[in-house]
Amino acid sequence: MNILQITSLLIVLAGAFGAINYLFLKLPSAIGILVVALLTSLAALLADMAFPSVQIASGIRAVILDIDFSDALLEGMLGLLLFAGALHVKISDLRAVWPVVLVMATVGVALSTAVIGIGFHWLTGAPILIALLFGALISPTDPVAVLGVLREANLRKSLETQIAGESLFNDGVGYVVFLVLLGMAFPHGDAHGSGLAGALRLFTQEALGGAVLGVVLGWLVFRVMRRIDDPSLEVLLTLGLAFGGYELAIALHVSAPIMAVCAGLLIGDVGAKHGMSAETRKYVEAFWMLIDEILNAVLFLLIGFEVFAVAFDTSLLVTSVLSIALALVGRLVAVAVPVFMLKPFQTFAPGVVSIMTWGGLKGGISVALALTLPDSEWKPLILTMTYVIVVFSIIVQGLTVAQLANRVGREPDLV
Repeated sequence: MNILQITSLLIVLAGAFGAINYLFLKLPSAIGILVVALLTSLAALLADMAFPSVQIASGIRAVILDIDFSDALLEGMLGLLLFAGALHVKISDLRAVWPVVLVMATVGVALSTAVIGIGFHWLTGAPILIALLFGALISPTDPVAVLGVLREANLRKSLETQIAGESLFNDGVGYVVFLVLLGMAFPHGDAHGSGLAGALRLFTQEALGGAVLGVVLGWLVFRVMRRIDDPSLEVLLTLGLAFGGYELAIALHVSAPIMAVCAGLLIGDVGAKHGMSAETRKYVEAFWMLIDEILNAVLFLLIGFEVFAVAFDTSLLVTSVLSIALALVGRLVAVAVPVFMLKPFQTFAPGVVSIMTWGGLKGGISVALALTLPDSEWKPLILTMTYVIVVFSIIVQGLTVAQLANRVGREPDLV
């Protein structure tokens, strides 16, 4: 199938599954599409077991494997989704909680990677670098899933900004940590050198370089938009920034996710205030909301169908279920330690630890990173554990975090 046929198929299925969810399941849109896709996948697998001559699952698997999920997300949809998400987070709101966002997106990711990695090493006996690699790919909270749930939850503004900002930035930082550990676990003679010094150079180049590129490109586009009063053209400029900036970041070997977040923040705040008319702001917001909703639907559809790309072994399922608890412990440490560190200097809203722990959803980026791992004896286990954690996170945590937030976070805003 060519790319147009694949895209058409995905959009048709996303629409159909969305309609099924709306009419029957009545779950939040993205989660409902994932559930319908997952049930369809499991039904096809069971049909093949019951009627081996039919081979429904084999046909679906061939189509799914024809779609490179990692490339589709990491080098396609992710830039648009991060840019769209960052557009709705105001720098003025973020400024009030920036210490929390910064510490959780850096120290928190490092702690989570270490806790989950050591736990994975103890649980499976995997080499420590492989274990830390798993910790790195499962630590980031997926901004697509998190921001989707935020729309359904009635959170106070400060806590919503903390969760949104942290998920946007820890996604980029987690991706960089994964690349660093991948180079250490599977050395391929790159130019960054080996060992801790090489890892630090790569981290600095990726993270800092991505932030600088995002700010520079966002500022340049903002300056052009100030001279224009054409809503359609200005929408096109933001689209060009998201697409072109992401690809430029990949070419320059800096963090494309961090670039997309920084550019989106600048355009969504400074650009919206000083570079757009009221009519243009309406056009830009409506356009990117639509892009976000469509890509969200397609991404969750793909996650549901990725069950065909995961080589499930029933002997791995018990370990995978235990890994859910491991991921939650890692997330708890990633939230609780920064909160404890910053409590003398920052006032936190009630229930912040429990809400941010349970609301730290995993998503497509973890599956995509797991699929990019080189073939090894540990890859099937990592893929299975990652998929089980992601599905549990989106369905169970995603459907209950709003109730948790309403129960433990009723007091007035304190941050």
